[in-house]
Amino acid sequence: MVALIKILKTAPWSARIGMFMVLVTLVAAIFAPAIAPFGETEIAGDVWLSSDSTHLLGTDSLGRDLFSRLIYGARNTISIAFLITALSFVFGISWGFLAATVGGWLDQLISRLIDIIMAFPTLIFALMILSVVGTSIPALIIVIALLDSTRVFRLSRAVAMDIEVMEYVEAARLRGEGIWWIMRHEILPNAMPPLVAEFGLRFCFVFLFIAALSFLGLGLQPPTADWGGMVRENAGAITFGIFTPLWPAAAIAFLTVGVNLVVDWVLYLASGLKE
Repeated sequence: MVALIKILKTAPWSARIGMFMVLVTLVAAIFAPAIAPFGETEIAGDVWLSSDSTHLLGTDSLGRDLFSRLIYGARNTISIAFLITALSFVFGISWGFLAATVGGWLDQLISRLIDIIMAFPTLIFALMILSVVGTSIPALIIVIALLDSTRVFRLSRAVAMDIEVMEYVEAARLRGEGIWWIMRHEILPNAMPPLVAEFGLRFCFVFLFIAALSFLGLGLQPPTADWGGMVRENAGAITFGIFTPLWPAAAIAFLTVGVNLVVDWVLYLASGLKE
């Protein structure tokens, strides 16, 4: 804990700003019921009302309080994006480490299967699968996690192949340690810095990917609050000079910039460079 506090004190202002932006979003997501003045689906007034003391950001296309929808949208979008990212890392790291450690025909088999999946544009592939299996939240999580794990596989395999030839790994093999023991105790701890940084980047990609799917109508389905879906639901307001859809778009940009500022700092720490 002391070491962590010391590292945080040495963080540049860009990283501190990023942590503040992420913290604000997390607090809103965790305490959504206490912060939001109205319910997630509650009709609170007329359609597309302007900002006032009752509705801080106005209302949406159905008369729901936009500020409350943004708060609940943070909870829904962030929680699902985090779960998808975590699952993609479990899948990607497991297969990547296994391919690098075992090698041979297993490495070739897994790598070629990943190449086939990555040959398809991710968004088109996801749209095709979701249009067949449906747009339920479990289907959305599994489909995106599997597609995103291909990118994690590539990184984890490359990192594991560099570590796998080290002397301490060879020593573990000579001691008779099994593959899973070597992966857990030798490769994983030494591969953590680049994987932690990649987790932040992949979270951003997944977060934006969910927003894109929701904007296209195949992400989180109404009446669930979702920032990408909120942009789509209120897109027509722009025609009348009402900037309601810009608020969820700004929220997406706010969180993305914050996470990237923190990830840039983590990458700097992992690189071992000194000012």
